[in-house]
Amino acid sequence: MAAPLPSPGPRASAIPNGSVASSSTTPAVNGIGSAPAQPVNPPAGGAPQLSQQNLNQIVIDYLAKKGYHRTEAVLRAESANQEIPKMEESRPNPNAVQHLAQKYLDVYIKLQAWTDDALDMYKPEVERLSWPFFIYMYLALVEQTNSVIAENFWKKFVEPFRTQHEHDIQLLKSATLPEHLKADGEAKRYLSNKYRVNLSNPANMYCLTFFESLPREQYALLIKILETNIDLRVSDRATDDRYSFASVILRAQDDSNLPPDDEGIPGHKSGNAIITDQANVGNTLATLKLGKLQMDKDTEEDVRADLEEIDSKMPPAPGQSTLVETHEKINIKQEEDEDGPTRTEIPFPVSTSRDVHMEVTKIRESRDRLKVEGRTGGIGPGVSVCMYTFHNSADSINCMDFSSDLKLAATGMAESYIRVWTLDGSALGPQSNGQAQASQRLIGHGAPVYAVRFAPAVGPYDESSTGTGVKWLLSGGGDGNILLWSLDTFQAVVKYQGHTGPVWSLDWSPQSHYFVSGGLDKLGRIWTTDKVHPVRILAGHDKDVEVVAYHPNSAYVFTASTDRTIRMWAVTTGNAVRMFTSHTTPITAVACSPDGKLLASADDNGSIILWDLATGKRMKQMRGHGKGGIWSLSWNNESTILLSGGADNTVRVWDVHGPPKEPAAAKPGEAGKAGDGSGPTMLQSTGAKKGRKEAVVTADQISAFPTKSSPVYHVQMTSMNLALAGSAYLPELQARPSQGS
Repeated sequence: MAAPLPSPGPRASAIPNGSVASSSTTPAVNGIGSAPAQPVNPPAGGAPQLSQQNLNQIVIDYLAKKGYHRTEAVLRAESANQEIPKMEESRPNPNAVQHLAQKYLDVYIKLQAWTDDALDMYKPEVERLSWPFFIYMYLALVEQTNSVIAENFWKKFVEPFRTQHEHDIQLLKSATLPEHLKADGEAKRYLSNKYRVNLSNPANMYCLTFFESLPREQYALLIKILETNIDLRVSDRATDDRYSFASVILRAQDDSNLPPDDEGIPGHKSGNAIITDQANVGNTLATLKLGKLQMDKDTEEDVRADLEEIDSKMPPAPGQSTLVETHEKINIKQEEDEDGPTRTEIPFPVSTSRDVHMEVTKIRESRDRLKVEGRTGGIGPGVSVCMYTFHNSADSINCMDFSSDLKLAATGMAESYIRVWTLDGSALGPQSNGQAQASQRLIGHGAPVYAVRFAPAVGPYDESSTGTGVKWLLSGGGDGNILLWSLDTFQAVVKYQGHTGPVWSLDWSPQSHYFVSGGLDKLGRIWTTDKVHPVRILAGHDKDVEVVAYHPNSAYVFTASTDRTIRMWAVTTGNAVRMFTSHTTPITAVACSPDGKLLASADDNGSIILWDLATGKRMKQMRGHGKGGIWSLSWNNESTILLSGGADNTVRVWDVHGPPKEPAAAKPGEAGKAGDGSGPTMLQSTGAKKGRKEAVVTADQISAFPTKSSPVYHVQMTSMNLALAGSAYLPELQARPSQGS
């Protein structure tokens, strides 16, 4: 067989006498053992003598230049002693394209029918295969056929996936040409990774039986997709309780249709920060220190001395622990029982009297606060919510926060300024035109403000104590800047620069010295207040970092991204130690429990997921909020209940440790109940279309507090377990017509 043709040399150029001259380095056209053509030296007074090789090349170049590609191909084939290709083979065969499209259509219809008719025991699992097969068939049609055929396939089968994969659908529907598959985006992410699906052994055998029953051509098509694009993990029910009989029945009853915590793109071991498609790579989870941050010796001695003095002046009531005993229990004993970071691992400034006073106040509150336990016997804890509603904001509030001493509230505005209010309406800051003001406007950003966060503080414990009022406020804006504001002077004192693009989220460490930020540039950054440059840069997300949060012991931070993953980072090294993938839409809020063991995350589809940090496993998912996003999460001090608020105008209280139960379908027009939580609460129907499934409220919900026309921007459980919430009244929501009308 002839060797492939070498590339043609430089184009021939015309010369004045009408003859043609070619490059002396043009290779031979037959490509088999021929040396490059040598220069031709014409005899004196005569025209140059051209070899047959040069003549062939000149003709080929001429034909190519004039666009006679068919004739050029014939000449090349003859020169290389190859068979002349037929004209039909150089063009896509319409019949072949139509046959391929029909083959994909037929096999997917069979797959869909088999899934719909699957036994109830296997259906919750085998339904997981429908989405990846649909997507990879669609992408194959885009690459191998034409946009019309691919679009028809998409429209015919996409609707059943909207509930769970709406975000991916919006990103993938624009991939209609082969060029789109190579550009950065969701299609490339799917093609560059294997979609991970988990099946139990019986469900796997059930699938294989179906595949083997198909005609040979259809079987080969499905198996090729399975081998190339899907990472199928088979688990034994005996070793994985997710596939126990009870779990399978529960999933069959659960209308939320949620994927396993380690399903999807990219595939990785649950919780592991290492992304891999190989089952035997990165299967060792990093060891975490989730215990309490140890006090330094000097601070502990000062705290103990202050507590002893208070105990001597105000002895505890009968049956009540002394403050020193409470300190021993929640600080010293917890440090001994659980592995936590030391002060040498995380450098902090020398403690001040303010730090000592804050610790003393926390211990007093820990002993005397109202204990909010989880639901017992179906009866929920008596949680009430104090709602602060901001009027006349014209929907320009982007973010909100309450100070932990319960004195101030701050909002970041679309008009590029910050407004700080006193919660009790008292005077704040300098007067204006001789008038006392209950709020102050902070101007310093050159773009909308997207994040505000008060530094940790404690209020006065009683009339005899002074408290340590909040002194600092952080803000992040669309200009990429982070500003540190003094609440004594209401002036920006430090500007932190590093982010490229808007800063979406900020959070302080519990000790105030460190803070973390996340933004549009896909990066998280850890800062110290005394340096204008970040001390750690957290890189790993594929899209912008929407939410950040600190772990209670200051050793870890969390970043959540629009790529639907959450990463947990070690502050000391800057390395990712956990990654959580289960959300099907962008993540909008995260919060770590005060005991440091659990993480709660929420998305814009109204779902909340609880994670066990030690194992990296998903504990459960809770539903009740409507679509539009859960914007804020907060834990009670005992880490037993969770507070949430969002775009559906409700504040909801959730039972963290209660077992998942059968969800209840919402009744149209029935608002969320705020009561004893004795049964599943119902989500208000917001104009759902006819025939559409109503929203699901899981039995983990204890109570719901609906507002009339006020989206809830921020919720916060105080150190004394008082629930606060902040919203903005938007009267236009009342007049907005229902989608179903």
